[in-house]
Amino acid sequence: MLDSHRSAGSSMSQLPIDASPTAASLSLASCHLCLKLVSLDQHACPRCGTAVHLRKTKSIERTLALLFTACVMYIPANMLPIMITDQLGQPTESTIIGGVVLLLSMGSAEIAAIIFFASVVIPVSKLAMMFYLCWSVHKGPPETVRQRTVLYRITEFIGKWSMIDVFVVAILVALINLSNLLVIRPGAAAVAFAAVVIISMLAAESFDPRLMWDQRKNNNE
Repeated sequence: MLDSHRSAGSSMSQLPIDASPTAASLSLASCHLCLKLVSLDQHACPRCGTAVHLRKTKSIERTLALLFTACVMYIPANMLPIMITDQLGQPTESTIIGGVVLLLSMGSAEIAAIIFFASVVIPVSKLAMMFYLCWSVHKGPPETVRQRTVLYRITEFIGKWSMIDVFVVAILVALINLSNLLVIRPGAAAVAFAAVVIISMLAAESFDPRLMWDQRKNNNE
């Protein structure tokens, strides 16, 4: 008797993950706002009242629209001055890259590296990864779905750190005021770059990673 239970348990443990029941197969969906598990028979979440859908509606379309908008905004974010320094009545405008070069010339290599990483490496990497994830929903290898899910979690995490250089400009504006001899003002690029960060965060929020798992399930059927 005990051996039969053991053999049954062993056979269950050897079942592939794809053979396990899913929330969709049980007519259940997770609320996109409060994450409560709700029956699809209910059109609204009983906890927060949000409309319940099996998947985020038009997830890929909205994500791509936001990503293209972020790419467009990233151009003025790099071309326009992010910081204007007024010293003895002589205004000097600095772009993001110009500010990095200026910090390097002043011997602040660590701060320059942080600004470059937060202003160039993180935003470009996040946009590229989000475009790849959208493409992978239809074209990605099904066996890489776990790695792509981890990649999505990484984009969610690193995106918030892109605001570092905006915070640096804000701190400089607040702290540096040497009897009106030196005045620092944020430039138009600060607004454009903040828009890039916010829009890219909205794009990551609009993307539904469960679509990648749906693709794997459909390929296995």
